[in-house]
Amino acid sequence: MSTRAHRRRLFASSFAARCGRIAGNRVERAAVSWSTSELAAMAGTTANTIRHYHRLGLLDQPQRRYNGYKQYGVHELVQLLRIRRLAELGVPLSEIGKADESTESMSETLRALDAELAAKIDQLQKSRAEIAAVLRDGAPADSPAGFSSVASHLSEADSSLVHVYTQLYDESALADLRRMVEADAEADAVGDEIKALPADADEASRQRLAEVLAPVLARNLLEYAWLSDPAGHLSKSERVTQQTFIEAIVELYNPAQIDVLARAGTLANDMVAARRAAGGSPE
Repeated sequence: MSTRAHRRRLFASSFAARCGRIAGNRVERAAVSWSTSELAAMAGTTANTIRHYHRLGLLDQPQRRYNGYKQYGVHELVQLLRIRRLAELGVPLSEIGKADESTESMSETLRALDAELAAKIDQLQKSRAEIAAVLRDGAPADSPAGFSSVASHLSEADSSLVHVYTQLYDESALADLRRMVEADAEADAVGDEIKALPADADEASRQRLAEVLAPVLARNLLEYAWLSDPAGHLSKSERVTQQTFIEAIVELYNPAQIDVLARAGTLANDMVAARRAAGGSPE
């Protein structure tokens, strides 16, 4: 006998035995009658929920006693339990009323719900991984997503700029940016100097910092060619990206810092052009 058949037989035996006990005790059938609160307790819900289902037309209105109070029976209990079952699965109440109308419609609803749940699970797993990384690396909880391991190398302005980048570049570009920060750890000293640079810094200080930073930028330009032409890695239009980038730079850095970054960028591009012409890489 198969397991399924065995279970059916056990269920039938249990049912028959119970009926036998009832018949043996000569118990007479009495009409079941529950109040709204009693029905709610039976179904593990609340009276307000039952009233809400009535308003939506999901639960049939019961008969009323002579005194006007509602009296619910097994029919309403089973109907309520079916509604609760679908609600527990996450089926919207607006779809539950269609459950008896079209099996295919409900199947489509469940497939769509399953896809939503799968996406939520993926997001929750991603969030858990991010939380684990933040805790492991001792990074600020508001570090840019995926950058917790290098958060200690980012100034407040740099971290803010990376936050902006996450809305402008695709995942591939962000992964490259993370690798750049990891590889540029030796530039932390100059980064600290730039961070501390006053808005009225003198010419010599600006030029010196630009010359120290330029080789780092040049290496990145050679290793990640898309930096010179990022169009293929943008998640927004080039116009929006350019405007947002400029606004962010002006907002996050003072004039002297912006001047150093611009000078370093120019020097880096010159170094890249020279090294490519010579077939080498920048020092």
